[in-house]
Amino acid sequence: MKIYEGLEHFIPVKNAVVTSGTFDGVHLGHQKILKRIRNIADEINGETVLITFWPHPRLVLYPEEHNLRLLSTFEEKTRLLREFGIDHLITIPFTKEFSELTSEQFIQNIIIDSLQTRKLVIGYDHRFGRNREGGFEYLKANIDKYTFELEEIAREDVDNVGISSSKIRAALEEGKVEVANEYLGREYELNGIIIKGQQLGRSIGFPTANIHITHDYKLIPCDGAYAVIAQIEGNNFKGMLNIGMRPTVNGSSQTIEVHLFDFEGDLYDMRVCVKLKSYLRPEIKFSGLEALQQQLKKDKEEAISILNS
Repeated sequence: MKIYEGLEHFIPVKNAVVTSGTFDGVHLGHQKILKRIRNIADEINGETVLITFWPHPRLVLYPEEHNLRLLSTFEEKTRLLREFGIDHLITIPFTKEFSELTSEQFIQNIIIDSLQTRKLVIGYDHRFGRNREGGFEYLKANIDKYTFELEEIAREDVDNVGISSSKIRAALEEGKVEVANEYLGREYELNGIIIKGQQLGRSIGFPTANIHITHDYKLIPCDGAYAVIAQIEGNNFKGMLNIGMRPTVNGSSQTIEVHLFDFEGDLYDMRVCVKLKSYLRPEIKFSGLEALQQQLKKDKEEAISILNS
């Protein structure tokens, strides 16, 4: 997959099959579109082109909203798009000026002139142009004056309850990991670097690796304990993750710590991908370390049962 920062670096390809959107999370609804453009491109000996925007439009249009968290970092999204057969990924810088483009200017300047699109495929809820004025109905009403073919992925073709990134975010914020994973078509993941912590877990037989998430816009699920699979240097380890303030030891800031089952060794500075399987329980303040230790033993038993099933 070739990646372009801006349209000026892209050279039009023969029979471009195009789609556009933020594709946050690359969930099952997105995957339906990605698979469809891949199939079309194969049928007409073309190439797939995906336009995405960065920063996320809401971060630019509503800067006063500081609570938007994304399901995927740009690196995570790029990896997933590559897996689904995208040939060309174009990132358009989303600015105030760009947001003022009318739907007609977006179609003419980008879809037609810059990409020379053979076929455009969009999802049922995709909007574009100033004030989100453009969509499938707009394109359908004006298709006779365009040089490309048009196809919509209908809502009923995706899921009868509708899958959206906002629904997945809400599920993760409520600890509904299984719901989020079902909509994503895979486990929600946290990618980061292992850093040194206070090493309190070692004193009670549950050593943990502290994970630093490098992008502050990445959505961190609600505080609590989780059953997880951790990938480190190509190896998978079963374990349990804790997200929270560590009230039992009077923690003052949120930490993300993973305890790996049947593992010994130094993990500092290594990259880790933690895949969330299930939410075990909310974070609790215990009477002391001994009570915490007893609960962690129960958590481990439950996590092992979930991960083995």
